[in-house]
Amino acid sequence: MSEGDEELPRDAKIVKTLLKSMGVEDYEPRVIHQFLELWYRYVVDVLTDAQVYSEHAGKAAIDCDDVKLAIQSKVNFSFSQPPPREVLLELARNRNKIPLPRSIGGPGIALPPDQDTLLSPNYQLAIPKKQAVETMEETEEDEGDDTVAPSQEPSSSEVPQQHASQRVSFPLAKRSKIT
Repeated sequence: MSEGDEELPRDAKIVKTLLKSMGVEDYEPRVIHQFLELWYRYVVDVLTDAQVYSEHAGKAAIDCDDVKLAIQSKVNFSFSQPPPREVLLELARNRNKIPLPRSIGGPGIALPPDQDTLLSPNYQLAIPKKQAVETMEETEEDEGDDTVAPSQEPSSSEVPQQHASQRVSFPLAKRSKIT
């Protein structure tokens, strides 16, 4: 063992020995800590399940059968076998019956037809309508005239709506094919 192994906890030494026995010589030191975390999490999950099985059976403590059952249920739900070869071949035959869409020819990467791509415009621009701003001209009053000019403000029916907006959308121009 190297001089750094004396400081390692017993579990870390075991992980290091397991890595060496599997032929792994070069690894980062963090790998040992990650394996330890995985190991501890797995043990806690198995013991928690074993405790549930023990309580369900009415036992006072966890025994070997509870732990075996918890490990077996973990294996059954964690790992699955791939489907048989015949099933995969049948799925492939069914899937391959549907032809692929015709591709667009030309230079560069071949693309499927426009209706099968996400290249069409999918946005709208909200353009507010510009309103003509009427400027109010002030009339100059004569120094000797006491009469007041009538109000030049437009009535409420003549005031244009300020918040009206118009939605406009337009397609992008199609590029001509270069051959």
